[in-house]
Amino acid sequence: MSASHHPLPIAPAGQTGAEPERRPWLVLGLMLLAQFMVILDVSVVNVALPSIGTSLSFTTADYGWTVSAYVLLSGGLLLLGGRLADLIDRRRMFLIGLTLFTTASLVSGLAASPAMLIVSRAAQGMGAAMLTPAALAIVMTTYAGRQRATALAVWGTIGSMGIAAGVLFGGALTATLGWRGVFFINVPIGVAVGLLAILRVPAGITVLTSIRRLDLGGAVTAVLGLIALVFGIQHAGAQGWSDPLTFAALAAAVVLLVAFALIERRGAAPLVPPHVWRIRSLVASTAVMAGVTGAVVGSIFLNSLFLQRVLGGSAIITGLQFLPLALVITLAAAVSGKLLGTISPRLMMTGGLGITAVGAALLVHAGATSDYLTGVLPGFIVLGLGVGPLFVAISVAAMSGIRGEEAGLASGVMMTGHEVGAALGVAVLTAVGGDLTTVGGLVEAYPKAFGALTLILAALAVFAVFAVPRRAGVPD
Repeated sequence: MSASHHPLPIAPAGQTGAEPERRPWLVLGLMLLAQFMVILDVSVVNVALPSIGTSLSFTTADYGWTVSAYVLLSGGLLLLGGRLADLIDRRRMFLIGLTLFTTASLVSGLAASPAMLIVSRAAQGMGAAMLTPAALAIVMTTYAGRQRATALAVWGTIGSMGIAAGVLFGGALTATLGWRGVFFINVPIGVAVGLLAILRVPAGITVLTSIRRLDLGGAVTAVLGLIALVFGIQHAGAQGWSDPLTFAALAAAVVLLVAFALIERRGAAPLVPPHVWRIRSLVASTAVMAGVTGAVVGSIFLNSLFLQRVLGGSAIITGLQFLPLALVITLAAAVSGKLLGTISPRLMMTGGLGITAVGAALLVHAGATSDYLTGVLPGFIVLGLGVGPLFVAISVAAMSGIRGEEAGLASGVMMTGHEVGAALGVAVLTAVGGDLTTVGGLVEAYPKAFGALTLILAALAVFAVFAVPRRAGVPD
């Protein structure tokens, strides 16, 4: 029987039982490489945007849509992508998403006009929305027991490391290969991962009787509602929360998501079965995921501007200045993954949020007369110490108690929180900070934004204490 459509046996609670059969780590390695490529692509492209804009003669709107086209499709389709992975076989969905993402990367690298690039970026987002939940579902249903806990911890490490490392790789790739190389590098990686996945990831069978049972009304309202939500948040970051288009998009999101909820309550085969929303570990961890991702992405966004415009660093120097953050995140995540057997994910989550809040508080004091070593680096190190354990703990807690036949859907729910949080982080910190277009405005905005971020992270820590179940992700 295929490991890709049923969970491997886990000893029931309260029984010792035999450790489930150990599975080779190659499958995990392939899924991690694909996910790292997707996460890295977002940050790398952001760093390469100035070079892309110069080469393709971008207008102001083109800059925004190059980023938004990807984010809108990725964030809007993750929930549907996760459900489809459960319906039509996770390996098949993974390969479809990987093929689309890799092909779109090739087209992006060959783009001769802004329109061609924007359309291919949208296709990349669609591919990512299919690939990511399927990959995590494959991990969930391939491994069991301690292997599953280890695999989820490493998955969380990749998530946190990829966001920070993207800035470093973006500067290096743009400087050495040019902006087209930023996209072309995905092609050989995608082809290699796809071929190995065909050979080594077991094919599954359709879990439900027919994909025709998919709740079409729920799927349409969920996708459109999430796209409207992400667009509204992104537009608020650029034009403000009072802009008419921001208001219209967010209002449409509310209407569509309410319609989605009503359709789901009455549907015979809902996109998200009602009991999924009652899994506290998943829902609470997804909320924390949104907040943490927003904090990390918003922090990197603000620091990229601050390091270049206020402290005068080049793109490549700024990328190197993010290296300590990426290294500390990686090391902290690796250590915390080994500690999961003795520390509960909830305790690790709240501790990580507290440490991250301290890191944000240290950055409040940076200003125009600061230098990198004394004004920014200490905050980066403490941020990394907190962020590293966070994504590990969130991934393990969120996916605990999830049945194998709903692993794709659950991962889609969690990663939707990731995408919404990423958009929300930049929008909120931009709104709090104010003017980011001038050096003087940045100097004033920086401490205000990180002061607000400190309070948000502290509030998230309190939320995690009460909302995340005490034994979520704790091995039996």
